[in-house]
Amino acid sequence: MSEMLNIEVVVNGQRHSANIAPNVTLLDFLRDDLKLKGAKECCGVGECGACTVSVDGETVNSCLFLAVEADGAQVRTVEGLAPAGDLSPLQESFLECGAVQCGFCIPGMVMSAQAVLDENPAPDESVVREGLSGNLCRCGGYNRMFAAMKSASRKLAGERPVQGHCHSATGKTVGTDVVRSGGAERLTGAQAFLADLEVANVLHLKLVTLDVARARIDAIDATAARALPGVVAVISAADLPQPVPRFGPVYKDRPILAVGETKYHGEPVAVVAAETLELAELAASLVKVQFTPLPHAVSIDAALAEGAPLVPSIDLRQAPHLIGTNVMQDRNYGWGDVAGCVADVVVENTYTFPMVTHFAIEPIGMIVDARKDWMKVWSPVQHPFLLQKIMADLFELPLTQVHVIAPDPGGGFGGKQNPKLEPLCAYVSMQTGRPCRLVMTLEETFQAMRRAGAKVSVRSGFALDGTILFQDIQSSYLIGAYVDIAERVMTKGNYLGCGPYRVPNARIHAQAVMSHTTPSCAFRGFGTPQIAWAIESQMDAAARQLGFDGLQIRLKNLAHRGDEVVKGDFPADGDWPESVRQAADAIGWDTALPEGRGRGIAVAIKSGATTGLSNSTVRLLADGSVILYAGTSDMGQGARTIFAQLVADAFGAPLDRISVVMGDTSVVPFDLQTSASRSTVFMGTAIMRACADICEQVVELATDLLGISADQVRVADGMVHLPDGAETVFEFVQKGLGKWNGELIGNGRMRKPTDKIHPLGGTPAFFEFNCSAFEVSVDRGTGEILIHKHVTVGDVGKALNPLQVEMQDEGAAIMGLGHSMMEHLIMNDKGAIRNLGALDYRIPTTKDMPLSLVTQIVENQDGPGPYGAKGVSEGAILCTAPALAAALTEATGVVVRDLPLTPERVWSALHRAAAE
Repeated sequence: MSEMLNIEVVVNGQRHSANIAPNVTLLDFLRDDLKLKGAKECCGVGECGACTVSVDGETVNSCLFLAVEADGAQVRTVEGLAPAGDLSPLQESFLECGAVQCGFCIPGMVMSAQAVLDENPAPDESVVREGLSGNLCRCGGYNRMFAAMKSASRKLAGERPVQGHCHSATGKTVGTDVVRSGGAERLTGAQAFLADLEVANVLHLKLVTLDVARARIDAIDATAARALPGVVAVISAADLPQPVPRFGPVYKDRPILAVGETKYHGEPVAVVAAETLELAELAASLVKVQFTPLPHAVSIDAALAEGAPLVPSIDLRQAPHLIGTNVMQDRNYGWGDVAGCVADVVVENTYTFPMVTHFAIEPIGMIVDARKDWMKVWSPVQHPFLLQKIMADLFELPLTQVHVIAPDPGGGFGGKQNPKLEPLCAYVSMQTGRPCRLVMTLEETFQAMRRAGAKVSVRSGFALDGTILFQDIQSSYLIGAYVDIAERVMTKGNYLGCGPYRVPNARIHAQAVMSHTTPSCAFRGFGTPQIAWAIESQMDAAARQLGFDGLQIRLKNLAHRGDEVVKGDFPADGDWPESVRQAADAIGWDTALPEGRGRGIAVAIKSGATTGLSNSTVRLLADGSVILYAGTSDMGQGARTIFAQLVADAFGAPLDRISVVMGDTSVVPFDLQTSASRSTVFMGTAIMRACADICEQVVELATDLLGISADQVRVADGMVHLPDGAETVFEFVQKGLGKWNGELIGNGRMRKPTDKIHPLGGTPAFFEFNCSAFEVSVDRGTGEILIHKHVTVGDVGKALNPLQVEMQDEGAAIMGLGHSMMEHLIMNDKGAIRNLGALDYRIPTTKDMPLSLVTQIVENQDGPGPYGAKGVSEGAILCTAPALAAALTEATGVVVRDLPLTPERVWSALHRAAAE
């Protein structure tokens, strides 16, 4: 052990003396010794900014700053920005302007923002962009942060604060910009994420992996690792029940640990359990694995090639006609007669979409305390009840004995829907008799989940007037080594492969291709961005050949309300042309373009949830306060806030009297999942029905207390209407419920049953429709794209909280820029990911933001959710890439069909065009 050193440091005004090892980082000292959890660990290499603190007035990445370097220094963390219980002007502005989503990056972001204001109380946006560029926000809240900085500057100058944001209102809150529930905790560092939880007597786990995609495991020697004092266990597949148990949300194909061979880079072959994380990491490095590299296939072409090494090992994962191939499943959709259709213009092209990673700023983590007959799991999973079901099935336990606690995820985006390594942690916990904690590095998280890459070939037929006559689509999705939910991603994305258009003849053949790569899973957009990239690019290619512009050809073919987009299925549920015209107006489509600029526009739809069940319980207490129980996960989309608004309006209660309980399977009623933009529609409806249940009881309460008949009482819109007047439910129960003793309990549910005949298991509950538009210029010397304006318009039905809708749309738009401009996983010749982690994998920063980002919504109250709401959160990512590519083509004349549109790729296309 290293010699301990004594340090004296003042943190947030309090002096601390400690004996510290010389290799301990300031981040670990703050989190582990002082229990200041505001600074977060994500990348570990000083690139994400989540760990930002101030040392003697200078911001530092505390993950790279040694604790001994802070000896004698003044350190300030996010917990020290304002007196206890208060928010600083900057924190207030972040909250009011909606600059808080999942919240994991926010403490570090606020520290950097404060540093900018300390140096310049009135910075312009260019200064803000530069000052915050070292802090990553995967929720994409940069636009809101720019607004927050302007607001904070005004406050510091003594001007009036931002108006129009409701903190705690009595009366109508739906449709207003209510600030985020839990936002203050995220701004002060008080919000507890998984890695912030303290569990007594816990063991720390570290994975042992191989730096190769596929290899035969010849031998594992853990002698040196086991010899280290404090190492409790080293477990490989040989130490697990035989045959090694397998699990998965659809197919039980993923083993707890690699059996016989690894199938992707980073698949764990062993795990170490030790008293400290440092010791576990050291022991893992001492585990010697003898292995023989095997042939691998890490691309679509390689996996589909004749004689390709096969990934599948269990025949039940394949349809009979696909056995002996790497195609897990294929689907055929269509209508009309494509083969017999004659078109005036036929456009035929192939498009590729890269593998990208979720890059939630909170890496994957979990804690499991398991015994033979019970289990407790802490996991920021999006689907707590699905995790409970899988664990109960895997360990042959009744559901009552599997308790899942799901802290709010620090970003999910689909990557945290399903179990990853919770089963492994449970087995280690059972064998050691102690709770086990696994918090993965960002690099390990990259190796655990990703979006499916795709290759899409499209043959499109058009009439001379621009009318679509047919679409013939061949689509391959690269799903990885294990199925997870990726088959469903391929199926759902391609079912709507023709997009939001009237297409009289269609033929779609889609296939899920397995490969020796990280298993893909759900990712914001759920298969739609891949297919929309191809279809929308085809629309622009046809427009160029026919002499139309991108707006004309879309309005010519766009489905109107009630039109079918898939023959015989759920029709268009909105005025989609209205959204397109609004986007065109916002981008200035008909105005003259400056020299060297181009504009592009694109549309897309995604199917909302097709099946599901959401339950809610609401307790109205004697003092009028309310406790709402919902199984939804709040991962940044603001579900907790929306739900509180619904309840507040149902009872005419102040928002600060509504408590929302989530994330505990032993407390909240069943909810199928948090995905598919379904929470407002499904859980929101369940909550409204639970409130209606209570309102019926309020009628009974009134008749009993006042001696009047039920027909003399009416409860509506949060009010109790009585013969002598009206008052809010909130006020009425305070006067009367105490005499009854107890409380009123309401239950509500929304269920959309499965349709076994339908290819998706049921018709969409709604469509998520979006139109995106760009104005760009291109530096021909470097290939770099400058986005002058980015417009996104979503058809939302009803915005229950317009600020949160705007936040979500901006976040989806910025995430879309990632896969459009820079993000892609790169493989080496061993099948290993070359660009693991924040140093080598780029996501958008504040400096990559468009010069202007405009988010607009269309509200026609035509959705199935409360007040006519539809789901949001995914729309603005669906067609980012084709709209941007169309603008690039207009600006430069070059066409690029492979994403991302990196400067190198654009530069190469420009030079090829010049040479031709």
